[in-house]
Amino acid sequence: MRRWLKQLQTAFGASFLWLICLIYFTQGFRSFVWTAVSYQLKDRLKLSPSASQFVFSIAFFPWSIKPLYGILSDCIPIKGRKRIPYLVIATVLSLLPWLILGLNAPLRSSKGTLMILLTVQNLGSAMADVVVDAMIAEAVRSERAAFAGDLQSTSWLSMALGGICGSLLGGYALTNFSIDKIFLLFSILPTIQLLSCGMVEEKSVVDSTIFSELSNSKRSDMVNGNGNASDEEILNSVEKYKNSSLRRKKSQKNSQKRASVKSNFRSSLPLHWFRSLKEAIYSLCNAFKQPMIFRPMAWFFLAHVTVPNLSTTTFYYHTEFLNLEASFLGTARVIGWLGLMFGTFTYNKFLKKMKLRRILMLAHLGLSLLGLLDIVLVSRLNVTYGISDKMLVLCGSALADAINQLKFMPFLILSGQLCPPGIEGTLFALFMSINNFGSTLGSFLGAGVASVLNISSGSFDNLLLGIAVQVLCTFIPMAFLFLIPKEATGISA
Repeated sequence: MRRWLKQLQTAFGASFLWLICLIYFTQGFRSFVWTAVSYQLKDRLKLSPSASQFVFSIAFFPWSIKPLYGILSDCIPIKGRKRIPYLVIATVLSLLPWLILGLNAPLRSSKGTLMILLTVQNLGSAMADVVVDAMIAEAVRSERAAFAGDLQSTSWLSMALGGICGSLLGGYALTNFSIDKIFLLFSILPTIQLLSCGMVEEKSVVDSTIFSELSNSKRSDMVNGNGNASDEEILNSVEKYKNSSLRRKKSQKNSQKRASVKSNFRSSLPLHWFRSLKEAIYSLCNAFKQPMIFRPMAWFFLAHVTVPNLSTTTFYYHTEFLNLEASFLGTARVIGWLGLMFGTFTYNKFLKKMKLRRILMLAHLGLSLLGLLDIVLVSRLNVTYGISDKMLVLCGSALADAINQLKFMPFLILSGQLCPPGIEGTLFALFMSINNFGSTLGSFLGAGVASVLNISSGSFDNLLLGIAVQVLCTFIPMAFLFLIPKEATGISA
């Protein structure tokens, strides 16, 4: 283990590894503070389950536009750097809302202000997620490609560790601290992340495209009889006259020409940024129009948007009707993380060679059967047979995350296989955004179902009907499995 870590440190540097692990750990540890947000909406603001679900849906919308952050950081460097400046901006956006919510009670108690601040916070987290993925992709290029799997495994391990720690400590913190203190405690991690950004050096981007355009422009001028600059002069201006042994007279002339090129460089930046953005968006849209890419992504989108998400309503039922403690719900989330790891292991060990259509069909059949556990819990049949509520909730949490991971792994496989060369990162971010946007719309649908059925805090008479609707809806995506490539497996698509 120590030897492996030493190899990673030698390949990537200790500061880079620390920053990557810290960011992923923080992403997983978010369960620590978002549990407190759930209680803030329920206990302090007295929102109904549908209203809380609506707030969460709006707050998590920034995760649905991740390609925008990738395109901006790829095409518009800040002071010649593409990653660290954007990571600093993202960290500040992640940090400030928690500080404001922790220090200002009136803002914390206002539904509109709280929703805006939570949306800003997710904007920062989503941007940091995109930037750090790009940093990992760049770090494993060329001679360090052999460590690609190791670096990705380290990042996922850090996120899982953060999720487990956040879930365990979140329940304990809610029992022993006020919600404002929890917000301030969590802000420690983004603060450390902000300081750690200064430890990582990033090389300044030399945009050769711009100089190439300038060179072509000057050649064009010469052809038209309007220019007098040569390739040697442009090269000298870009390389900043490395050959100091040139005669002073020629150096003075070249210095004047270099200043001219620098001036043209600055004036060409906005035009170049616009062209880069235009090309990136065009390439993205052109790739996404291809049926082999559009059809599978359409299925994963439909799989989310056709099934109402009643997670917030279920949270209200667990805490208000079943009177489950915050510490127990934290334990249930830890079991969920373990279930997620088990789902990943099961897929890699037994299901990689299975057709993706069959995997996805089995996953949705599993989700429908899992919905029956919720029906048993809400109808109180478990009490009749002597099964405790806590045992049923723990089993449901573990199985739900395991089955959802079996469904998510094919998404990752297809996304990686369908991305054309050159725009892999941005297109993969688009795939993830489609998945996240589908989840957001599914949450809106769940809020609508809860509202129509008049499921509110203290009134869960129609929750059984809502869960029955959810179970029936899990069969809808199975009718569209023809959108998934017929012969696609976990190895080849």
